[in-house]
Amino acid sequence: MSTIKVNKLEQRSGCTATVGGGAGKTVTVDATTVTLGRCGGSVSLASGATQSGFGDPASAVLFCTTAKTSPFTAASKVGYFVNTTGGAVTVTLPSSPSAGDIVAFKDYGGTWNVACKAVTLNRNGSKINGACGDANLNTKNQSINLIYVDGTKGWQDIQDSTAGVTGNITYNVEYLVVAGGAGAAGPSNYGGGGGGAGGYRTATGFSVGTNCGPYPVTVGAGGAGVGCANGTNGVNSVFSTITSAGGGGGGGSPNGTAGQPANSGGSGGGAAYGTGGCGNTPSVSPPQGNNGGDGTALSGNLRSGGGGGAAAVGQSGPCRPVPNQGGDGGIGATTAIFGSAPQAPSYGTPGPAPGRYFAGGGSARGGFSGNGGYSGAGGAGGGGGPSGTNGTTNTGGGAAGNRLSAGGAGGSGIVIIKHATADASPSVSGGNAVLTCGSDTIRVFTADGTFVP
Repeated sequence: MSTIKVNKLEQRSGCTATVGGGAGKTVTVDATTVTLGRCGGSVSLASGATQSGFGDPASAVLFCTTAKTSPFTAASKVGYFVNTTGGAVTVTLPSSPSAGDIVAFKDYGGTWNVACKAVTLNRNGSKINGACGDANLNTKNQSINLIYVDGTKGWQDIQDSTAGVTGNITYNVEYLVVAGGAGAAGPSNYGGGGGGAGGYRTATGFSVGTNCGPYPVTVGAGGAGVGCANGTNGVNSVFSTITSAGGGGGGGSPNGTAGQPANSGGSGGGAAYGTGGCGNTPSVSPPQGNNGGDGTALSGNLRSGGGGGAAAVGQSGPCRPVPNQGGDGGIGATTAIFGSAPQAPSYGTPGPAPGRYFAGGGSARGGFSGNGGYSGAGGAGGGGGPSGTNGTTNTGGGAAGNRLSAGGAGGSGIVIIKHATADASPSVSGGNAVLTCGSDTIRVFTADGTFVP
C-alpha cells in the first residue's frame, strides 16, 4: 500500500478535478471534521446516485404532483393527490410492507366528503390500525400519512389533517345594508303615528377576505302594525360587522290624551300624541336614520307625526288650518350602487337617475273622536301612505299610521354587495339575485343568505 502525505491538493488547470478510480472503487475520507463545498457553493449527488448515513429517510415522502383520478397501487415513500371530482377512487396499499414503509394521500379537489366520492384504502392483506378491513377517507380537504409498524397494528396514521390550507384573497366591496321598517299604530278612535324606516348604512372600500368568510347575511323583516299600542320595531339587517337597526314603531294614543313616546330605532317612529322616536339608535357614523315627527292634540285636533326616513326627519303633525292632519314620512336616501344595471328598477323606488330610494318613513294619520282625520304622504323609499299602508317589501320602508284599524306593517330590508368581477376569487357566491354592470358584479340579498368571497 502506498501512502502520500500532503497538506493541500490544488487543481492546477481546467474546471473539474476527479478523485477516485471510477466504477468499483471506493474513496474514504477519514477525519474528525470533513467540510464539503464552500460558502455560496453547492454539493450534489450524481444523477441516479443514492445516499446513506445522512439521517434516517424512513419518514420522508416524495409527492407525485400528477393527481390520481382512477384506481392505483401506492408505493412506499410516495405521496399522492387523489382527485375524486369524477367519482370514488380505490387505492391499494403496498403489498408485503416492511416496518417503516410510509405512504401519504391528500384530497385534491375537496370532494372526499361528497356522497360516492370517498377514497377507499384497500389494505392488500395488511391490517389498518389493527383492523382486518379496508378504510375510507371521507373528510373534505383531508391529508393523511400512514406508516407500516408491524403485523399487529399494520398501517397506522401518524398525521391526519382535515384543515384545508388555502391562500387568502382579499378585495374591496361596496355595500348597502337596510334594516326592516317599523310597523305603525292605529288607535281605536284616534290617529296613529307612522313607522320609522329601517337603518340605512352604505360604504365603499370595505375589505373582505377568503380566510374570513363566508359571511352570513341577515335581511331584517318589517315590524307588525298594531291597534292602540305602539307599532312593532323592524328587525336588524346584518352583513359582516355592519348592522343596520330596525325602524322604530309608530306611536299610539289610546284615548286621545298624551301617549307614550314613539319607539326609537334606525329611524324613529312618529308619535300620535307626544315625542317622536329617536333615529340613529344605536348611534353610528354616518347616521343610519333620523327622528320621527312629534304629535300634538288640542281642542279636538290630533295631529300625528310621520316616521323618520334615512335622509330626513318625519314631519310633525301639521298646524292648522287643516285639522287632524297626519305628518309625512321622512324621505329615504338614494344609492347609485346599481349603476346602470338594467335590472335595478326591480329594487327600491325611483330616484335621481340612475339612483334608487330606500328607507323612507311611513306617513301618519291624524284624527280625533268624531273627526276622521287625514293621512300624510309616505316618504320616498318605500314608506307607507296613505292610511294603514304597508311599507314596501325589501326597501326598509316604515308603515303608515291608521285610525279605527291597526296600522300597516313595515317593509322588509335588503342587503346589496357590489364587487369588481375581476377581484373576486373563483368561488365567490351569494345573493338571491346577481346583476352585472360593466366590470362589476352586484349581489342582491332579499332574504337571509351567505356571501362567500
